[in-house]
Amino acid sequence: MTQSNQQTALPAGSRLGEYTIVRQLSVGGFSVVYLALDDQDNKFAIKEYLPRNLAMRDDDGHVTVPHELDREAFNLGLKCFFEEGRILSGISHPTVVRVINFFRANQTVYMVMEYADGRSLVRELELAGGRLDERRLRKWFAALLSGLREVHLQRLLHLDIKPANIYLRRNGAPLLLDFGAARQTLSRRDKHFASMYTPGFAAPEQYEKDAPLGPWTDIYALGACLYACMGGGTPQISKERKESDRLTPASKAFRHLYSRELLELTDQCLALSPEERPATVPGLQKRLMAEEYSPPEELAGSKWVGWIKNLTGGRS
Repeated sequence: MTQSNQQTALPAGSRLGEYTIVRQLSVGGFSVVYLALDDQDNKFAIKEYLPRNLAMRDDDGHVTVPHELDREAFNLGLKCFFEEGRILSGISHPTVVRVINFFRANQTVYMVMEYADGRSLVRELELAGGRLDERRLRKWFAALLSGLREVHLQRLLHLDIKPANIYLRRNGAPLLLDFGAARQTLSRRDKHFASMYTPGFAAPEQYEKDAPLGPWTDIYALGACLYACMGGGTPQISKERKESDRLTPASKAFRHLYSRELLELTDQCLALSPEERPATVPGLQKRLMAEEYSPPEELAGSKWVGWIKNLTGGRS
């Protein structure tokens, strides 16, 4: 069952409680995100639970499940989506998208979130020519890990960390968006949702029905993001790596651009075995926040090392 974006999204001007839909921001296989205004014209992002392989919208705007056999899966996803909103609404951290409200309407669930001005990490990479310097990588990812730690303490995983879900506010502070825990629940239950995994950023255990997921799963995705930000593009799909690993290690591909410490950390995060990845988010964050790290390998011993380290953000 598929629908066009026009059929899927609520039209501009639709009312959801105290909010008025302005326009659609994004649409995926699991949800639709809208820009909305409250009665005081404050901007919000509203995320609507709408798994298009299971449900559709009727002429009255209600979300319906045409096939009764899909009802159980729809309800399970709805329950997970609602629980995700409940947990996120209790987390107040500058690098985690703030959930202000969540409610039921139109026979589905809506999550009201802060609307942040800025741009995605994808766009930032484009503007930077496909590669970011080490100082920014350490600063931004250490900040994201601080927020992710709070999320994990609430027994919630992100499960869809990727450059498109990392947002940079106008002041440069990073923000983690679009949690995928509820999507993961449906993906493991229904083969139609396998495409919801983001190729290159999903950990190998996410493709395995009974493999345990945990903080190590998000750590793999963070490693994939670091790799992409170094200029490596989207890494090889983890499921394919298990069969034939063709991913060039960061410590080999970028040794002339980044410190040995950051490259080794990235490779460890991208380990196919969860046991070989950094054990905890706080430990990973501590390594990123280190003030002393080596210069890029090919620059070691050069009289220009100090000048280049200042330029790229390294410290001696």
